[in-house]
Amino acid sequence: MAESSFSKAASTAAGYYDSNDADRFYAEVWGGEDIHIGLYNAESEPIATASRRTVEALAALIKEQRTDSSNESCSIVDLGSGYGGAARHLCQNPKVNVEAINISAVENTRHRELNHAAGLEGQIQVHDASFEAVPLKDACADVVWSQDAILHSGDRQQVMKEAARLLKPGGVMVMTDPMAANGVPSGSLSKILERIHLSDLGSPERYKSWATNVGLQRDVWDDRTPMLILHYSRVRDELQRRHDELKLSISPEYLKTMSAGLEHWVEGGKAGRLCWGLMRFHKPKE
Repeated sequence: MAESSFSKAASTAAGYYDSNDADRFYAEVWGGEDIHIGLYNAESEPIATASRRTVEALAALIKEQRTDSSNESCSIVDLGSGYGGAARHLCQNPKVNVEAINISAVENTRHRELNHAAGLEGQIQVHDASFEAVPLKDACADVVWSQDAILHSGDRQQVMKEAARLLKPGGVMVMTDPMAANGVPSGSLSKILERIHLSDLGSPERYKSWATNVGLQRDVWDDRTPMLILHYSRVRDELQRRHDELKLSISPEYLKTMSAGLEHWVEGGKAGRLCWGLMRFHKPKE
């Protein structure tokens, strides 16, 4: 898919994640294979450990919904797959296949390399594509999966429409996303929005509404906002602790801007303007 066919917000995200600075920072500091918010058992826990726990928690939500299908094959579409940590974890089950949709060519290259090293090329197909226009047929997925990615879309309603299109009747969608708290105006998030080049964020109620509009029903909203605050604090502290080492491979300007941006997320979370948690939706059987 040509980049010109992406929305402005999606193209901006692609440019950001394709930069060398971003690639090095997310791979070395944010969590390695898993570049999303973690679930921490202790404040001092390694970022990568907590981030993997989020993957396990979302996988558990799938199992709850598919209790009678544990021995059946499962087709998963991962919207915004990053470096593919979740896909490889899910494919520890040989009956799972993942279609990984991601807009960053740099991340996708690393994703394919890691899949090859793990011997999972046969179970994971990486697509250079936007989750606003997924190049897959209707009703191809038992599960749609997304972690802290849909915020980068310029049309989140369209992403939810794609999720509904991709799901088979009876299928489930599990996701996380950094969001505004319900009822919080975009103006109060200006520093965060400027940093990520967006005009607004989703919210729990907005996602519920977007899902309802396309025929999906939300049955789980597990509010874990304290984890957002802790995760961004941990990443900021790690950046500061390793600053002298990181500046050898990441530009000082990027590190300075990232540190300031992380502080805005921490402040927004503590002020009650942001939220984060786990959501599950299902597509009713026909």
